[in-house]
Amino acid sequence: MTRPDGRENDELRPLSFQRDFVDTCAGSALVSFGRTRVLCTASVSGDVPRWMRDTGKGWVTAEYSMLPGSSPDRIRRRVSGRSQEIQRLIGRSLRAVVDMKALGEREITIDCDVLQADGGTRTASITGGYVALHDAITRLMLAGELDTNPLRTECAAISVGIVDGTPVLDLPYIEDSTAEVDMNVVMDGNGNFIEIQGTAEGAVFGRDRLNDMLDLATSGIATITEAQRAILSTPPAQLPDR
Repeated sequence: MTRPDGRENDELRPLSFQRDFVDTCAGSALVSFGRTRVLCTASVSGDVPRWMRDTGKGWVTAEYSMLPGSSPDRIRRRVSGRSQEIQRLIGRSLRAVVDMKALGEREITIDCDVLQADGGTRTASITGGYVALHDAITRLMLAGELDTNPLRTECAAISVGIVDGTPVLDLPYIEDSTAEVDMNVVMDGNGNFIEIQGTAEGAVFGRDRLNDMLDLATSGIATITEAQRAILSTPPAQLPDR
């Protein structure tokens, strides 16, 4: 099958991270998967949700939104059911790689704002959200506020699907909108699955096709994880006083 952008079926779109895209919060990253661009920021609070107080544990949560100009049709400023579902996915995914006891009684909020959408915004948000979370936690450690790094490993995600009967990796909108099967896969840096969301949109699929898609996702996420490790191999720069 020839894909619209000329990629191989197992090839990621061009991926990039820009750390500290803004310097007003503890961590931030602009992540790009092809034409999809998401600004992820990490804000640290010295408090936790009321139901977690006095437990000695911290919390990681997320919010997600598509900015009005992120799509050809203007997106209204509102929290939709889709946004709530996606931000819960982001929060669950990132919490899976954090030791909440080591984080202590503080909350880190990951805000993911889609600047431009071309498919895979939730997977880009998880992937970029990890980079922002990593830098926020690293700065807490550099400031002496944490004794132990609460991050156990990396967290990344990618979309896979079946288009015209063929399993493909990292779907842009033109493929996602016509795919017979749409799936999002989240994994940690040790190759373990955190979450799998898969739906037959136009045709059912068998175990063999499921295995094909999981193999594609596993390979793609391994490449993304290596990119995360490369960009995070140096400590974050000191932020301006504010």
